[in-house]
Amino acid sequence: MTKIYPNSPISSSPLASISTESEPASLTVWRKSLLFNCSGFTVFDSNGNLVFRVDNYSSASRTEIVLMDAAGKPLFTIRRKKLSIAEHWYIYDGEASAARPRFSVRKHVNLLPSKELAYVNHYGRAGGEEGVIYGIEGSFSHRSCVVYDDCRRQVAEIRRKEAVAGVAFDGDVFRLVVQPGFDAALAMAVVILLEQMFGSRVAALKD
Repeated sequence: MTKIYPNSPISSSPLASISTESEPASLTVWRKSLLFNCSGFTVFDSNGNLVFRVDNYSSASRTEIVLMDAAGKPLFTIRRKKLSIAEHWYIYDGEASAARPRFSVRKHVNLLPSKELAYVNHYGRAGGEEGVIYGIEGSFSHRSCVVYDDCRRQVAEIRRKEAVAGVAFDGDVFRLVVQPGFDAALAMAVVILLEQMFGSRVAALKD
């Protein structure tokens, strides 16, 4: 099997270097936890260093997910809004308790076919959403999505991971490309939410 594992599971987090890069950062996302009997995600940088991890213990219904750095420090807590008919989630800084959310994310709902998947809203200091700041378009099942800011500039992209030595990857391993200046942790939070909203129904990647 082509190597996916990081160089060191407890190496110091390279998040600072990602945020200061002048070129897009290409991360490898693996839809698998490094812990036994857990589901989640493991994310590596282009040097094979562990960057992010999500470790969910077995649960039929997950309404709270914690995104951590390589050392296990909580970066974002993602919670589903209670009693929401449509998919509506909040993103909190760190390991939130009753703190005010930083972002809210809604699944795009439309009876007509649309390439729009979801919207990210900023959550204001006074409480409440203050308008859409990012939009997500594309197809998560095909691992082909783009995140745009409010000026339609591409800030992140989900794409298929290229084959290595003739060995192709399935949809559980893919690329997350983050543009300079955009928060890589927020980009990964978007990936987590797309997984929650659209599930793991990965389309055949033979085309």
